[in-house]
Order: sequence, then C-alpha cells, then structure tokens
Amino acid sequence: MPSMSEIIAEHTELTEADHRWLKLLVSEWQLLADLSFSDLVLWVPDRDENVFWAVAQIRPNTGPTALMDDVVGDLIAYSPEHLVSEAFGGGLITQTSAAKLQAGMPVDTHAIPVKLAERVIAVVEQHTSQLGVRAPSSLEIAYSGTGAVLAQMVTVGAFPLPADTTNLAFSPRVGDGFIRVDVNGDVEYASPNALSAYRRLGLIGDLVDEHLPSLTAALAPTGPGPVDESVTTILGGRIARRTEVVSGDAHLTVRVLPLLDGRERVGAIVLCRDVSDLRSKERQLVTKDATIREIHHRVKNNLQTVAALLRMQARRMESPEAKVALNDAMSRVASIAIVHETLSQAFDETVEFDRVADGLLKMVGDVSSTGAGVSAVRVGTFGVVSADMATGLSMVVTELCQNAVEHGLAGRPGEVRVLPSRRDGQLRVEISDDGGGLPEGFDWRASRSLGLSIVNTLIEEMEGCFIIGARIDAPGTRAVFEIPV
Repeated sequence: MPSMSEIIAEHTELTEADHRWLKLLVSEWQLLADLSFSDLVLWVPDRDENVFWAVAQIRPNTGPTALMDDVVGDLIAYSPEHLVSEAFGGGLITQTSAAKLQAGMPVDTHAIPVKLAERVIAVVEQHTSQLGVRAPSSLEIAYSGTGAVLAQMVTVGAFPLPADTTNLAFSPRVGDGFIRVDVNGDVEYASPNALSAYRRLGLIGDLVDEHLPSLTAALAPTGPGPVDESVTTILGGRIARRTEVVSGDAHLTVRVLPLLDGRERVGAIVLCRDVSDLRSKERQLVTKDATIREIHHRVKNNLQTVAALLRMQARRMESPEAKVALNDAMSRVASIAIVHETLSQAFDETVEFDRVADGLLKMVGDVSSTGAGVSAVRVGTFGVVSADMATGLSMVVTELCQNAVEHGLAGRPGEVRVLPSRRDGQLRVEISDDGGGLPEGFDWRASRSLGLSIVNTLIEEMEGCFIIGARIDAPGTRAVFEIPV
C-alpha cells in the first residue's frame, strides 16, 4: 500500500505547506472520527482536476465501521453528483440526502472540504453507519454535536491546532473522558468516564452545570511554588493546552481544545484520563532504579576497599611471589569494581563497555610492575554489553593485558593494544604486545597460570572461544577471543 507522502508526491501538485497541513490533520483526525462515529477517508486532487486519490483512512473507536475495505491508493473520477467533487469545488460540506447502502449496510456520507489559507486542498469523506439506528443517548448527542463543530472548523482551517500536536500518543482520547463546556467554562455534558475521573479527585455530586475551571482548582489546589499557568487559565478553554491535575494520589491528564464557530469561540472540549495507577507504577520504578544504582555504588565502594587492603598487604610482603599474587588479586577485584561503578551511573542493566575498558587499561598501566614506559591503548569499540557479561569480560581483558605487561614485555618499555570489533552478533577482541614473544613450545592449555585458567573458564561460560600465539605481522604475542553478544 503506497504511503500518503508517496501518493502526494507522485500524483498531485500540492505544496510542501499543503502536505504538512494534511499530515497534521491526519495526526489529529481520530478525534473527529470518534466524535462523529464515522470512518474518515482523505482525498487529494490529482494533477488532472477530474481525478482524486485516497491517501489516508481511519476508523472510529466509538462505533461500528462503515467501510469494510481499505481504500488508500484508490482513485475516483470527477462526477457532478459525487460528494467529493462537489465539496472540493464548492468549498462547503455536502451530504447524501438519505442513507445509502454500502456493502449491504445503510451509511450516511458527508464530504468536508479541507482549507488552508482560504484554498481547498483536499476533502475528508465521512461515512457513518446507520445500522440499527435508535434514539440517540445523551452521550451520542454530545459527541455528534461536537463532531459537527470540528467538521466546520476543518472547512475554515481552524482544526487541527498546530500548537497542540505534540505527544499525541499519550493524550487522552474521547473514550477516556469527555467534557463539553460552554464559552463561560460551565459544563454542558460530561461522559461517565470523565465523571469517574473527577470523583477520583474528590468530587461529590455531578459535573453538569459546574464551572469546570473553578471546580478543578478547588479539587486540586496548587502548592506554594511557582506555576507556569494556573488550572483555571488552562481549563478556561481559550487556547489549546495540556496539563496534569494532581490531588493526593490522584493524577488526571487533561487536554483542552477550544471550539470555534467561524472565528468566534463557542466553548471547548476537555478530554481527561485517570493516570493515577500509571504514576504510582512510575514512582515504584524510579525508586527501584535508584535502589539498584545505590547497590552497585556500595558494591563498588566495598570492592575498592578490598583492593586497597590487598595493595597495602602486598607492600608489606617480603616474598616477590607473594607480592605478585596479591597485586594480581588486587587487579581482579578492581576490574570488577570498575564495572559496578559504571552500572551505578547507568539507568538500565547494560554497559557502554568502552568506558570500562579504558578504566581497565589505565589501571593495568598504573599497577604494572614494569615501571614507566608501558602504555595500553584501545583501537575500536566494544559497544554495549549486558551487565551480566560485563563483569566476566572485564576480568578477561584485565588478565590478558596484565599478562602482556608482566610476561610479554617482561620489564621492557612497550605497548599493549586492545582491538575490539563486532560483527554478526559476535564480539571479537585481540590483545597484542610488542614484547619478546612466547617461549618456544609454549602451550597455554597445559600452562599452570592462574590468569590463563581464569580467562579460559570465563570465556567458556560466555560460550566463546580463545586462542593465544605469536603475532603474525610483528614480534610479540597476541591473544584473541570471540564471544556472542
């Protein structure tokens, strides 16, 4: 099915401004469809003035559909009796004289010209099912009357309202709660859902005939702090606005749209939704998130304390082997602490591992026993990894870099390079040094090195693979591992 933009670009001479206005209309016309209980189809004129194209379609949430098929991409030819042609040419709303059968269903049809800068640029065709027609309820009368006002506003370019089209996905809809107020702000009609929402705020009694701005301000008084606009001003209905009304644990999102007759204001629509449960869950999530970050922060502090104790103990040891063992243990603990430090600053359970790797490389250079002249650099990016994987990955990188410094370079100045890359769901990391290389006949699988044993175990747990050998392009050693991410 072609998109609205594709049809307009291929078949019409509408300007970019026309296109933007029609996209704005389509973003808002669910409101018109729900209030009028109608399917809506947007028709635009072809370069051939005798042809019109259907570029968008929507069905109502408040009633049965009158159009069983999707018509987007269809075209109609000019006919003096066709409502679309008549509305486009005359600039006035046209309608059928009686309900016509459409797929065996009686349907009322209206054609609403869409104006921009006093020009008709498109037509909205409105199909309303008349199946099972009965005496309308007060809700249906209120909806239909408001829908008719919105249709008239479309014909003069007063709807949609450009200043009121942000975050439409989170806006209250007609079925959530509908209130119609007059030009003075007095409630003419309130749907049962709207009444229930106001009862949640603390209302006792009915909404009809109440002055909505004053009533809402009394139910939800503002605190002592400054506010951008008062509830009374917003619910006055003079301009389109959104706000959230709060009273205790009750939260109401409110959207206000003024209704116009020509250019004269005749009242307003107030749509409201009770979001108390949603806000409660949001508070719980914020509290949980803060608790998790605090736990990571405390774990990091404890690990750093352990690493400091190991460092102090190493300085007091007489045996060189004991010093090396304690320094290695200190590095392992510190590498895990760096991961928890990163998680304590994050808002989810994933880690930008480049930050962790850079911290590890700095630490390896700082605590190496080779003195000055050793540098550790990263070339490439690890990307984002899960928190579960980050701890094991940090230890692997630490062990391999530390081995490169202590055994590969073996007390000589040099460079350790870490080259991460990602492809096809695999993270490949190569760690190389420019030292003297491996001893002749060295087999890492038969080695009794604790560091290599830790590396192999962790990589197996991450379902990866690992090799270590001589560099191909230059003297030195390289270790390569791959793990799925």
